[in-house]
Amino acid sequence: MAREFSRTDRVGQQVHKEVASIIQNEYKHRVGDLPLITVSDVEVSRDLAHAKVFVTIYGEDVDDKAQIKQLNEYMGFIRGLLAKRLRMRSVPHLHFFQDTSITEGMRISSLVSEVVANDKARQQDDEEEQN
Repeated sequence: MAREFSRTDRVGQQVHKEVASIIQNEYKHRVGDLPLITVSDVEVSRDLAHAKVFVTIYGEDVDDKAQIKQLNEYMGFIRGLLAKRLRMRSVPHLHFFQDTSITEGMRISSLVSEVVANDKARQQDDEEEQN
């Protein structure tokens, strides 16, 4: 019987879980006061050598690019803690990227709401003109 998930998917899920825990607990204590950082997705290469970690950063007046740069600078620290938690011969090299899907979704949702409101206003104006 074939497995439901490939090894890369299973490793990606485990890396996602552990990196989220590391950022929430150990990384924040080492770096200091940080905005809310969540791990939204992890993509592991087929050879399990590299992992793209997509993070969402919440907070006002936060320089997202600086936060991503800082995460990449502390990648060795995070990877070292990850190596202690995973039962793997070699731990994937981590690359952090900003996940903009949530902000894009909110932007598109507001555009759709705006168009719907404009359409309703236009319909009301047309009805008033006919009466």
